[in-house]
Amino acid sequence: MQLKIEANEMQDVLFKLFLKYGFTVEKAKSLANTHTENTLNGVNSHGINRVPLFIEYIKKGIIKVDSEAEKIAAFGSIERWDGNLGSGVLNAITCTDRAIYLAKKHGIGLVALRNTNHWMRGGAYGWQAANAGCISILFTNTKPNMPAWGGQDSRIGNNPLVISIPRKEGHVVLDMSLSQFSFGKINEYQLKGEQLPYPGGWDADNELSNDPDKILSNGERGLPIGYWKGSALSMVLDMLATLLSAGNSTYNIGLSEYETAISQIYLCIYPDLFHDKNIQQKLLNEIIDYTHDVTPMKGGHKTYYPGEQALQNKTENLKFGMQVNHDVWQKVLNLLD
Repeated sequence: MQLKIEANEMQDVLFKLFLKYGFTVEKAKSLANTHTENTLNGVNSHGINRVPLFIEYIKKGIIKVDSEAEKIAAFGSIERWDGNLGSGVLNAITCTDRAIYLAKKHGIGLVALRNTNHWMRGGAYGWQAANAGCISILFTNTKPNMPAWGGQDSRIGNNPLVISIPRKEGHVVLDMSLSQFSFGKINEYQLKGEQLPYPGGWDADNELSNDPDKILSNGERGLPIGYWKGSALSMVLDMLATLLSAGNSTYNIGLSEYETAISQIYLCIYPDLFHDKNIQQKLLNEIIDYTHDVTPMKGGHKTYYPGEQALQNKTENLKFGMQVNHDVWQKVLNLLD
């Protein structure tokens, strides 16, 4: 069953919840805002739905409430940071801000972060960079939850990749994991009792399946996007995040019972240094207009640029309220008791 929740109500409940579990007022506000914003954009799987698991990780000591990311090495416009197992969301906000600062100083800035936790919806930091006028390329490794192409057991991660481009009429923000569906999204379909629209992973008989239950009960063997191409891209992103941060690889993350101490990259570019902003916007709109101006395969459908539907979801959810799973919301409320 779905409920309608207003953004202000969700922010208020989450703010009180994060205060209860030891975060400062400022950090609790940031966390509440990020989880609510993710839900407003229609990404419940990495917004409100993740809150109970986030609190569970705090209770288990996996997420250190008092820890903060710190710089451990600097090489001009490139820096290494350690997340000290703090909140992945707060560490991501900090490192995105730092990459933005470096980009505005040097033209390009890169922060490699190790020993952090799940950043929830990676696209949130793409929007953060775009709002600051920066192009961004952000990615993270994960625990092993997909088979390398041709293998049976999971050996690679569904490593999320975010690319954002600032645009006056609405930022372009690509936010994708390297599995056909993120496991948060598969969980969302499971909560709704629905099948996936396309195969999302393998079942116990090594057959591709649309059934969330069969995929999730089979050791999380997700399907890489583009099959062997997604498998290769996952490996390369893991290599880059691990090497640049000197942190944990997907292999090492998988040795732990929980997904923690992961490695991430925050790369920002400041395009205003070229002093041709009008030309940049014209070229972006030219590409978007060209892809919009096409006859849809099905009546009533249209094409979208990355991030366009998120903007539409936010507008609609602010007006009518966000659809939230009843059981998830009740779990969150129970955590306040």
